[in-house]
Amino acid sequence: MTLFCALLTLVVALLSAGPAALADQTTTINPSANFGTWEGWGTSLAWWAKAFGTQTVLADIFFTRNSVSFNGRTLPGLGLNVIRYNAGASSTNKDPDGDSMVKSPNIKASRQIDTFWPDWTSTDPNSSSWTWTVDANQRNMMALAIARGANLVELFSNSPVWWMCYNLNPSGSQSGSTDNLESWNYDQHAIYLANVAQYAATHWNVTFTSVEAFNEPSATYWVGPTGTQEGCHFDVSTMSTVIGFLRSELNSRGLTKTIVSASDEETYDLAISTFNGLTSTALSNVGRINVHGYQGGSGRRDVLYSDVNGKGKKLWNSEYGDSDGTGSNLASNLILDFVWLHPTAWVYWQVLDGSGWGLITADNDAKTMGAPSQKYFVLAQFTRHIRPGMRIIDGGSSNTVSAYDASAKKLVIVAVNWSSAQTINFDLSKFSTPGTNGALVQRWATQIGSSGTQYTAFNDTFISGTKFWSNFGQNVIMTFEVQNVVM
Repeated sequence: MTLFCALLTLVVALLSAGPAALADQTTTINPSANFGTWEGWGTSLAWWAKAFGTQTVLADIFFTRNSVSFNGRTLPGLGLNVIRYNAGASSTNKDPDGDSMVKSPNIKASRQIDTFWPDWTSTDPNSSSWTWTVDANQRNMMALAIARGANLVELFSNSPVWWMCYNLNPSGSQSGSTDNLESWNYDQHAIYLANVAQYAATHWNVTFTSVEAFNEPSATYWVGPTGTQEGCHFDVSTMSTVIGFLRSELNSRGLTKTIVSASDEETYDLAISTFNGLTSTALSNVGRINVHGYQGGSGRRDVLYSDVNGKGKKLWNSEYGDSDGTGSNLASNLILDFVWLHPTAWVYWQVLDGSGWGLITADNDAKTMGAPSQKYFVLAQFTRHIRPGMRIIDGGSSNTVSAYDASAKKLVIVAVNWSSAQTINFDLSKFSTPGTNGALVQRWATQIGSSGTQYTAFNDTFISGTKFWSNFGQNVIMTFEVQNVVM
């Protein structure tokens, strides 16, 4: 009888405590951590904008947070505010010596971006050596994005203009492991980018936040004869020299506030090597370190952050993409970036593309569009809630990201459950005011996979004391917004 009473007392105590006491996992949000002020989410415009740059509905989908009608359904706008504009390297003309561009037989038309400087006779952007009417669609999408609130615009180069290259092929050198930018054209490459930045400011009403002269420059796969896109290898010593020229050319045009970013390496580990290999002068001219996220779950994100942060530089993941339309890889790698890399902006490569790469399925050459993948809605869990100006703080676990809006007193939590169904308990006890007891915590959920829930809103979660909790199915990502939270 005594044992029965003891067991009954224990059961009553557990039930009265509610589901939080039975949570399979508890994560404590740490507001004292400060991983920087969030600058934004973005996309690179080439190549999809070359194909679809006149489509205002796409500008609404990607650059607003409105509900947008698209192909018979309503999509939650992603609210991207970072755009990367690609200064092209291709043209069909002959140069004054009678040479013409060498084109890789494997490159698609959608991946060739016309250059504004097809004739090297004059560096004067107002001369006949320059043409400013090309690349109309990409420029149009840039204007549409800015009109919808995109406020951080980066000018970047995949390759120097073809006539600056040793083999006249903007898809890369003959071997892929050697520089393809002719040594006597180091400054010409900088002049090209600086002139585009200056012309954009005076004629397009576009102020570039930053200019990047390289794209995955240490890679050895930029092989011209077999290349599938514009690309160029640069030795680290060459990067240092070009960075100096670019800084000088921007300054001479009055663009002193436009920063030089570098070096957009493919992986975190390559970025570490390049960062530490740049000369001190080059590094002093770099305002931000860009890295790409193609190392996936590998690489020393933490070391790169430590090195860059130690030099007082900002850090962006300026390009990420994958062929997994389920959103699993995106969610995993994005959370790894928040936990270890601590970028202040994050950019998806091609929002429209095929073979699972696009957030919306599309063929940039046939100019056809299909449906959004689950990955679109997985990304929406982040982009629609973690907004520019928020402070990125410690989510307390390897599957949780958190951001705080001081002006709105709002806490945002994004969490994913990879294991079997479980209850996750969120502990806000480290905040001076962890919300209002009994208050509603809005949540949104997406099923990671080939189908399922797509960014669905729920109003069924409430604060209990300093905690709240939710039941997660397997491979489900959720976003929570907690109001009236004070650090």
